[in-house]
Amino acid sequence: MEDLTKLDPRFVTVTRIRAALATLPVLIAAIVLESADLLPLGAIVVPVVLLATFIILRIPLRRWAACGYDMGSDRLRVVRGLLFRSDTVVPFGRVQHIDLDESPLERAFGLSTLTVHTAGTHNASVKLPGLASDDAAAMREAIREHIKRETL
Repeated sequence: MEDLTKLDPRFVTVTRIRAALATLPVLIAAIVLESADLLPLGAIVVPVVLLATFIILRIPLRRWAACGYDMGSDRLRVVRGLLFRSDTVVPFGRVQHIDLDESPLERAFGLSTLTVHTAGTHNASVKLPGLASDDAAAMREAIREHIKRETL
């Protein structure tokens, strides 16, 4: 991608853990179905394990590579998405408020999600996950300072 700032690499690990937790029930269901002895050994579990491995290892890495941001002096640009690409530019003059969110998993890895809420209804908020907590707090303060200068 052009001169975009990449998300923190720890975002890949957090996304992999989330993917593993999401695929776990499917894997358990495959093991239960496999134990019913309706099909040959491995006919259900092997494809499910292969698919889960792909989802856990490859998708988070591709998601990380497809995301980035650029914080200019008067706007924030967020690019993300694998299949459905999104390139959103948020002028600071339209920002209503800014949130920093941390799930327990993000907090354990020192990451935050910056959410910028704007005026209007279409795309009224833009989320930027996978930021180092210190960077997200600094971005929030920079946007806040710009808004404060603009209102004076």
